Amino acid sequence: MADIISPESPFKEEVRQLLEGSGIKEKSDEVLGPFSDITNQVAEALWNAMLPGSPFSSLSWELLTFTFICAAGFWFFRKGRGSRDATGKERPANSLLQYLFPRDIYTHQSARVDIGLYLLDRGMFPIWFALSLGTVAPFFERNTIAGIEAAFGASPAIEPTIAWRLLYGLVTILIADMIFYWTHYMMHKTQIGWALHKVHHSAEVLTPWTRPREHFIVGPLWALGPAIGLAISGGIFAWVFNGNITQITIVNVGIFSVLYALNGNFRHYHVSFRYPRWLELWLQSPGMHHTHHSYLEKHWDSNLGLVTSIWDRMMGTIYIADKYEETPWGLAPKDQVEYTSLRDNLTTPFKEIFRILRKKPKTYPDISVSAPEESRNLTL
Repeated sequence: MADIISPESPFKEEVRQLLEGSGIKEKSDEVLGPFSDITNQVAEALWNAMLPGSPFSSLSWELLTFTFICAAGFWFFRKGRGSRDATGKERPANSLLQYLFPRDIYTHQSARVDIGLYLLDRGMFPIWFALSLGTVAPFFERNTIAGIEAAFGASPAIEPTIAWRLLYGLVTILIADMIFYWTHYMMHKTQIGWALHKVHHSAEVLTPWTRPREHFIVGPLWALGPAIGLAISGGIFAWVFNGNITQITIVNVGIFSVLYALNGNFRHYHVSFRYPRWLELWLQSPGMHHTHHSYLEKHWDSNLGLVTSIWDRMMGTIYIADKYEETPWGLAPKDQVEYTSLRDNLTTPFKEIFRILRKKPKTYPDISVSAPEESRNLTL
């Protein structure tokens, strides 16, 4: 493994030759969108660091530390309120340590499954990166530029003023948010999508490591959708500005990544972080995502957006809970029993998809539960 990760790895040299032979790393005097240009610049660095410690990652030590500092501030100003236990109920904490790192959360089997799926996600990261930003994004970006040039001619070469840069950033965020919403919506509203997405919703407690808790075959879906949307946005503005927007894109994506990482850790954390109700009608707060993870039927399929609440409001999927409303996390008990261990979360989706394709009725193990026994019966 050390040889593969090292810069001198023959494996990396073969990949580098493949990228060059496919034209992905090809330099050109044509108008290049940011993703084509970025791909050219980072292809070398990607294979030199299989597990990147980017400060833009929500799980970097810098942002995790900042998350815990913010949570400590909540403990002080809220006088111990806002923390939830393993059942999703609010649990006032007398000590800061109990507030930040409650034993029942971090020793829970679900938290251990988070770590296993996180490590698998990190191992698959170079593949998803190569498929999305390394191949698909440049392809769509170049074709977007070519299509606009065919329809409207040469670039107007507009000067990228601050106003234009802000517009570019806003359009990019809205496109990414729209694609995320509809991808997420289909995950919840289709049988096969839900069989796979149950892995994420099977988290019975929320920790920062719950965010990448997904089945490994779902990775391309989450990677390709935004890659295509952002590539189209990058292609449009590359034509508007006549290229040379790579640094603008890096700044935009960097700002968005840091802001989302700061916010995003609280989306999967037992400490609730809410916005004022009027603001939650427009922006998704981390506390709204707590509601999204609840197995109570009134909370099902709610708050599917990533950044904004626009699409949830349009589709009627928004749910703004009371400040300390109970949100028990996980799946309905009949489903939860099949998605408990790491092995369950890796194998059960395949069993479910096989059952769906064979059009077999869903059967549940005979279990005794004290919690509500609702279970989703999707027909799409």
